[in-house]
Amino acid sequence: MSLTTLTAEPWADYGLVDSGHGRKLERYGRFRFIRPEPQAMWAPASDNWRADGEFIPASDEDGGGRWHLNRNVPDEGWQLGWEEVQFQAQCTPFRHLGFFPDMASHWGWMREQIEPGNEALNLFGYTGVGSLALAARGAKVTHVDASKKSVEAGKANAELSGMRDKPIRWLVDDAAKFTAREVRRERRYDGIMLDPPKWGRGPKKELWQLEEGLPGLIADCAKLLDENSRFLVLTVYAVRMSALSIGELVSQSLAHLGGSVDYGEMAVREEARGLMLPTAIFARWSR
Repeated sequence: MSLTTLTAEPWADYGLVDSGHGRKLERYGRFRFIRPEPQAMWAPASDNWRADGEFIPASDEDGGGRWHLNRNVPDEGWQLGWEEVQFQAQCTPFRHLGFFPDMASHWGWMREQIEPGNEALNLFGYTGVGSLALAARGAKVTHVDASKKSVEAGKANAELSGMRDKPIRWLVDDAAKFTAREVRRERRYDGIMLDPPKWGRGPKKELWQLEEGLPGLIADCAKLLDENSRFLVLTVYAVRMSALSIGELVSQSLAHLGGSVDYGEMAVREEARGLMLPTAIFARWSR
């Protein structure tokens, strides 16, 4: 295993403008927003942040809060793009904006591994930007998320991208149960990406807890890969879990396939000073 840091660089429609004092200022197309960021423990480059909205966290630790927006921010969202993928950004009740920009480093890497006609599985696929990034390179993608609203947003993003006819299966399902069924069906995939939440519920109120469910899920994912498979990408946003621990989990689970595992932190590069703001941990296997 090798330890590394994956850094998402700014692109035309997204950038981390500045960060510090527990907050971050980001640009999403023509709008700028301030969001809480506990890991930004340093001082910001500027004390004069101008934004179109700010997410104010609740006093508890459950991730609640609300947006304070000006009248120029459309409630229905607005269109952004990454490479050839187009998608809708929106101020969600969960403090993010409908996609995770630090995942861009994985999107680009997976596109280097995949070949036209390969089959990819995207678990906890959310609004489908990762699925569309793979489909744009000719992959056949199975996209799974427990939220019907998220899957519908993925389909809408496919329309925006002109990819309605791409071979993507959009499934509303519990990721762990679906993966277990795929194992029983003796299915295989060339690549798997998964971004499990710390906790959640499936469409039939199935309970997901990261620490309890992740080892079994990775074990099932390993059974869907073979000697011709190309990658597995795991990202985790739960700060209490270590990159070393998920790196070892992936390494042991996929040891029979050979290849290599790298693990570490994910980060976004700040435009003001070039410093790296940590966002998540990851482990990924490739042949």
